[in-house]
Amino acid sequence: MPIFPILFWRSIRRRLNIAHHPELSNVMRILGVDPGTVTMGYGVIEDSNDEITVIDFGALKSRPRSPIGERLSYLYQQLVEVISRCQPDVLAVEQPFVAKNVRSALAIGKAQAIAILAAANKGIPTYEYTPARVKQVVASYGGSSKEQVQEMVKLQLGLTQVPQPHDAADALAVAICHQREAHLKSLLDKEQQR
Repeated sequence: MPIFPILFWRSIRRRLNIAHHPELSNVMRILGVDPGTVTMGYGVIEDSNDEITVIDFGALKSRPRSPIGERLSYLYQQLVEVISRCQPDVLAVEQPFVAKNVRSALAIGKAQAIAILAAANKGIPTYEYTPARVKQVVASYGGSSKEQVQEMVKLQLGLTQVPQPHDAADALAVAICHQREAHLKSLLDKEQQR
């Protein structure tokens, strides 16, 4: 199938805001983000009638020793480019995990904030998920290891190997989590309307 009709339909869908009206469209493009101040993973999937397709994934990398402001600015600009290129309908981002390292959690919170800001500036709704919720939804166990979650991402997306770098696999897991949660919400809403 030529790519032009697909791009044309997406353009029309966006102009009419059909993506946010499930009765008009069953297609949702989700950008998942695994926030970090040095490396930020991203993964874009498309859900069409409960069939998931990988659109793009990767990691945005800043210079590790540069000041935090420069890193955040660079990551923000790169994420805006990903949003412009991939045209997601929603952004799903992982919340920072606060255990023993509060400093690390605060830094990740800053990266999460720029992801939310990048989406908000483009008018894209944002959803946040805890690491335990992502693990529960993707691997059926909230205490799963990162490796188990990444293996499940590979299996659920029909890939031959775990997406690399691992930050991208984690971001795809966040996107899958949102797809599953949105599907569940849709089913519950339909049931309540009966």
